Order: sequence, then C-alpha cells, then structure tokens
Amino acid sequence: MARLAGKTALVTGAARGIGEAIAEAFISEGATVVLSDIDTRGGERTAARLDAVFEKLDVREESDWERVTGVLDRLDVLVNNAGITGFEAGPVPHDPENAALADWHAVHRTNLDGVFLGCKHAIPLMRRQGSGSIINISSRSGLVGIPAASAYASSKAAVRNHTKTVALYCAEQGLDIRCNSIHPAAILTPMWEPMLGDGPEREARMAEFVSDTPMKRFGTPQEVAAVAVLLASDEAAYMTGSELTIDGGILAGSAANPEQ
Repeated sequence: MARLAGKTALVTGAARGIGEAIAEAFISEGATVVLSDIDTRGGERTAARLDAVFEKLDVREESDWERVTGVLDRLDVLVNNAGITGFEAGPVPHDPENAALADWHAVHRTNLDGVFLGCKHAIPLMRRQGSGSIINISSRSGLVGIPAASAYASSKAAVRNHTKTVALYCAEQGLDIRCNSIHPAAILTPMWEPMLGDGPEREARMAEFVSDTPMKRFGTPQEVAAVAVLLASDEAAYMTGSELTIDGGILAGSAANPEQ
C-alpha cells in the first residue's frame, strides 16, 4: 500500500529543487498534493508534469496563506520548504558586520515568517481531524554558524527552534499533530547555480564545495524527499520536535586518516 494514501499535502516552494522532489515523492506514495510557489510559471509547469494542483503562494503574506488554506477541505501534511539564501540577485555582504538591515529582513521574512505563518494556518485545519504532520525544511546552517551568511543561518536556526515550539504546543493541546525539521546540506539544487556558475571551472568548484564532505559528493533533492516521506507517513507517529540532518556526514566531524 502507498505510504501516504488518502493524505492531502501542501508543499511550499515546490516549483523546483527540494520542494519539487518532495511533491513528486508524495504523489508517488499516494498523496494528493497542492504545489505552491511565488513563481507562477515554474509552479504551473511542475504541477502539469506531476498532474497536481498549483496555488500561487507568497509565504511572506498572511492573506495568501488564508486564501490557500481556505479552499482546502483538509490538510494532513504541510511542508514549509520555501526559502532564500539572500544571494539570489548576486553577491552582497551577509556577514554580521556588513549585512544591510533590509537584506537581513528579506531573508527572515521568507525563511522564518513564512514558516511561522504556515504553522499558524495549518494547525486549525489539522485540528479538524485531530492529526497531521508539519515538516519544516531548515538547514545544516541552522545548527552551526555561517560567517558569510548570517541572515540565512539565523533564520534557519529559528526555524529549528520554532519547530520544537510547535511540536510542544500541539502535544499540550492534545492534538496528534507532529512537527519536525529536516536539515539538509550540500544538496545540489538550482540554489547552487549562482555559486557554481558554468564553463570549464564548474567541475572544479563542485569538487571544492564537497571536498570537506565525508561522502565526497553532493546530496540529491530525492534523498531529502525520502526523509520527508517518512515524516509525513504514519510510520513516524512517535516523532515530534525532532531534527533530521541530511549532510553527507558533515556534522559528524572529520574522518581521520590512519596514515597521518
């Protein structure tokens, strides 16, 4: 039997990358999926490919959340995946000394406000049936400091802690609504393109990025999606407030060379 049969899921930032992979994996496991994104053209294209429903959703705007959740009869799974690094328009300072306040706010509005609003509007829908699973996509950067990406690291750390707060709140309310976070790192998605570039130096840059990863490779969006399927399924019924890292072993430490 499909692991998500009979469940309705809403995935944000689903036009491409990890969100697209999660939506595809959910559909393959029997879920009815509503894809959402601020990118209408990309979202509609992905929805058409997957034979799914698309709703434009700017996660920063509460009115958008009210509109999208207002048309759902039920919601079993919410994946708060939409996020930005702050480098989408090109390299700008994001270190603690030189980051502009406007850039700091922009990253937090999407990465943190979007998660807050998603949880806020998912809980009442899930309360109707008394159960549900909220999956917040944080980052390895939410567990460690990133000097050159202070806003991103701060926002993802806040997502990690808000996940635990939502998990405890729902448990105190007597609701079988679970909330967990996933912390990917070095996952090869379109988000990396501005940093990798193209041309003959691309492969060298890729090798440099993964040189400190014990598994010596990028992860794939599909590998993140597999963990999301687990958290969305009834197999993870006793998991709430948890954080799952998918980073090729980066946070495990370094593999010592016995010859050194």
